[in-house]
Amino acid sequence: MPELPEVQTIVDALISAGIVGKRIRKTIVFWPKTIATSGPDQFNRQVRNKTIISIGRRGKFIIFELSDDIFMVVHLRMTGRFELVSNVTSPNPHVQIVLNISDGRRLLYHDTRKFGRFYLSNAIDSLTGNLGPEPLSDRFTAKLLARRLKGRRRQIKPLLLDQTFVAGLGNIYVDEALWRSRIHPIRLAHGLQWVEVTSLHRAIRHVLRQGLRNAGTSLGKGLGNYSGLQKSQGQNSRYLKVFRRTGLPCLKCGQPIERLVVGQRGTHVCLNCQRIR
Repeated sequence: MPELPEVQTIVDALISAGIVGKRIRKTIVFWPKTIATSGPDQFNRQVRNKTIISIGRRGKFIIFELSDDIFMVVHLRMTGRFELVSNVTSPNPHVQIVLNISDGRRLLYHDTRKFGRFYLSNAIDSLTGNLGPEPLSDRFTAKLLARRLKGRRRQIKPLLLDQTFVAGLGNIYVDEALWRSRIHPIRLAHGLQWVEVTSLHRAIRHVLRQGLRNAGTSLGKGLGNYSGLQKSQGQNSRYLKVFRRTGLPCLKCGQPIERLVVGQRGTHVCLNCQRIR
């Protein structure tokens, strides 16, 4: 599933492609369930001839601000991605939605597993208001993280994956951050000491910034793997220290990386560096 660095990379690419300021002439919906808030016909009526005012991100959501105070919010889920093509390009079978842009291009939404969703709303808070703080914002300090951890008796990894606790983190970057901060993923959140909280805070921001610099993490070239706007591959996989390195030596101590299941998620850990205290 695309996480904060991947979603932000897509947002930046959409902005660079110059579609802000253009109008959505019409839409074609091939998989109606992709539209979460209405049927295809109503969706087309609501966005047709609306100007794209801005494109942004909140957590893992891509937010298209349209004219007339309409927000088109997209959650890519497992396999959603965008591609911007010329008007003559024929969409492939995995294209679920086509947005015809006023400059003659088409913005295609691909989704092989069909889990992604489009939402329309006049009030953005109704869709994103329950999300936790942005981990790269100035507001997200070590003190704020400590306050949010206080009294939480959940395991630290499932808590970090909870989008109401902190927005934008997913399996890849949580594993990487916990390894960097030497925290075992099943540790209870309220039991972390201040020095561990500050280390975790630094690690979260480090791995996210690294992911952004490398245009996200692609774990292969199959249809189900992350790719950017024009099928571009993220390069961050070559910098991963623990995620999907099962059996390989830990880059800190040399012990083999092990794969556990924590909160029903595959989890990669060095049991020597990330000890349960």
